[in-house]
Amino acid sequence: MKAEKFVVVSDTHGIRTDPQDPGSLVRHLTVSQIDELVKSGAISSGMLPKVEACVTALKAGVNKTHIIDGRIPHALLLEIYTEAGIGTEIVRS
Repeated sequence: MKAEKFVVVSDTHGIRTDPQDPGSLVRHLTVSQIDELVKSGAISSGMLPKVEACVTALKAGVNKTHIIDGRIPHALLLEIYTEAGIGTEIVRS
């Protein structure tokens, strides 16, 4: 399909280094950083399938992936069209 972006809309704000701390949201990650967070246990349980889908999309040629909170009004527009975004962006490198 040659998609430019893959967006996972969920009920979470994105990837956190500490799942219990809302202030630990990470805005931008690479696949190698994702691997480290999975190994450390920071990414686990319900977040793991979302992250795996993003990594699979990146390996298939998608340029950027995003995990955003669909409960936030206009979440998709805020993530794609603002500099800071509202979720976590994942790229190959």
